[in-house]
Amino acid sequence: MPFPPTSRTRRTSRGLLKRLHPHSTDRKLIRLGPVGDGGYLLPDDLEGVSVCFSPGVSFVSGFEKDCADRGMKVYLADKSVDGPAEPHPLFEFTKKYIGATSGDGFMTLDEWVSGASSIPENSDLLLQIDIEGYEYEVFLAASDALMRRFRIIVAEFHTLEQLWNKPFFSIASRAFDKILQTHLCVHIHPNNCGPALHHNGLEIPRVMEFTFLRRDRVRSSVPQKSFPHPLDSDNTSNPSLPLARCWYEG
Repeated sequence: MPFPPTSRTRRTSRGLLKRLHPHSTDRKLIRLGPVGDGGYLLPDDLEGVSVCFSPGVSFVSGFEKDCADRGMKVYLADKSVDGPAEPHPLFEFTKKYIGATSGDGFMTLDEWVSGASSIPENSDLLLQIDIEGYEYEVFLAASDALMRRFRIIVAEFHTLEQLWNKPFFSIASRAFDKILQTHLCVHIHPNNCGPALHHNGLEIPRVMEFTFLRRDRVRSSVPQKSFPHPLDSDNTSNPSLPLARCWYEG
């Protein structure tokens, strides 16, 4: 169970939500992947991005296939499966988890990218990451140089109801702040796999999809005030879970 919130925790939680306020930019959002789970919104700024890294392989590979159909080489990694849900000549699969350290079936994000073949030096990359809670340690362990190579980051963050838990908040907020050093949040979509946690005026879904665009790609931006986006789609057949106003107002 989450720890009881203190006034200090509430203030820092609100501050994190404010820093993650999604912005509309001069680059419209498009959807890659299927309607439903496995599809994501990202800025229409893919020209020149020739490689996608996608740790976490599910029962669908629609997002990765759409990237490959655009000519991207797609690297996938997951130790829990034997390969992607569907084949594609531009897919390259590694049977390992991505984590904070290497060994025992794990490799770091830096190790994975540096060991990948056929990547033009200093080229921009796309990262789509859904690894069931390991995402926080992966981002904290990633080098600053690698973070700057990702033009777009699409990440599903888990266990967000634990933001009231002070030790978890400390780790999660540092991971988000590391991303925000170089990237701007341009979209948030709650995963309706379960209900949100409500406390003291904040509504925090358990799982949410975040899209970030590297700040040097943003020519202009304004805070986004309208949710959901027309291209958003529920992940499950559960009741819809719209993004609460505390994430984009106040």
